[in-house]
Amino acid sequence: MSAVVEPYLRIAGHRRLTGEIRVNGAKNAALPCLAAALLSDEPSRITRVPDIEDVHRLIEIVKTLGVEAEFQENEVAVRPLGVCGGSPPDDLAASLRASFLVMGPMLARTGEASCGAPGGDVIGARPLDVHLAGFRAFGAQVDSVGGRTIAHAPEGLRGATIVLDYPSVLGTENLLLAAVLANGRTRIVNAAMEPEIGCLADMLNAMGARISGAGHHTITVDGVERLSGVVHELIPDRIETGTLMIAAAATRGDVRLTGVSPSHLEALLSKFAEIGVEVRRGDDELELTVNAGATLTATNVQALPYPGFATDLQAPITALLTGAAGTSMVHERVFENRMQHLNELRKLGANIVAGGSVSAINGPAALSGAVVRGTDIRATAALIVAAFAAEGESRVYGMRHLARGYADLPAQLAALGADIERV
Repeated sequence: MSAVVEPYLRIAGHRRLTGEIRVNGAKNAALPCLAAALLSDEPSRITRVPDIEDVHRLIEIVKTLGVEAEFQENEVAVRPLGVCGGSPPDDLAASLRASFLVMGPMLARTGEASCGAPGGDVIGARPLDVHLAGFRAFGAQVDSVGGRTIAHAPEGLRGATIVLDYPSVLGTENLLLAAVLANGRTRIVNAAMEPEIGCLADMLNAMGARISGAGHHTITVDGVERLSGVVHELIPDRIETGTLMIAAAATRGDVRLTGVSPSHLEALLSKFAEIGVEVRRGDDELELTVNAGATLTATNVQALPYPGFATDLQAPITALLTGAAGTSMVHERVFENRMQHLNELRKLGANIVAGGSVSAINGPAALSGAVVRGTDIRATAALIVAAFAAEGESRVYGMRHLARGYADLPAQLAALGADIERV
């Protein structure tokens, strides 16, 4: 019986990235927008969808609910097949966190919904309390049976004022998906403000919903009786954009990124200015050019809910700061278990002292090639960044994580001149 060989990335360091690349649509907008298509009995089409594992898994989930869905050339066509209903298989639900987003649309449209425990990266506690408390506020009966969440609202949902315990992104999205068909007005207070929520609200409004305030701490929804189908284009992926920008800076490169939204990246752009990375905006505000000098300066970073510095870029910028002169402090304030990349960065030669959710990065460190392993999507991206800055050859494991969140990051980097190969 032959052993299973795990793929990895072979990366030769000290290759300067140069050139131009267009970023993909946002992963974190694709998933709630795909769930939104369940709210109508008419076909919908979502464009600029990234070709990633999480999208394909959610497509498989919605297909189990009586919906025909097909991915082709970065578009997803969703066609209802009669009355939607049922519950995703537990193994599919456990394959990604966003599987739970089917609860809001199904509860609103059919009066009942059920889903097993969702999965996703192991980066800290992400309880479902915000979702469940919101469903109950709408008048639904919510129970947990054998790890499965079951919700009933045979008389339909009623609008309510819901104050979130914390600004959960998925929680805000799920309650927004439920509120659009609820009877009366809903106010979601302490809502998450991420751009992807604005993208979801734009799609729902185009379908006939009445939503105002998306992107602010209070979202108001006046329920409607039905929604129509729609063609909706996703916003650019700000995390993919940020990762490519950080990779360019780590190699002291010169890279132009097109099809981006600079306004979604203000926190990263501010840190780049502090450490000495030049970023030029295009005339049409849809492109950014990164040009990093030979010397970078240490800075402090706190990962916070939007519009703060994105937690999904905390690991990649930590890798970049290993090459900055001085001591940088990085504080993770969103997920308590998102520092697993630090030991792997140390294998490459990083000088990092960590305690709890705070790390001190002393630089510049002379990194050398090593064999390292990513433990989640963004940690794997961070190790690729560090391998670019290292002398010699590295092996980066964790490809299954990378494929969940990036359409084809290795190919994008290779197109910019990286010596990177999937083995």
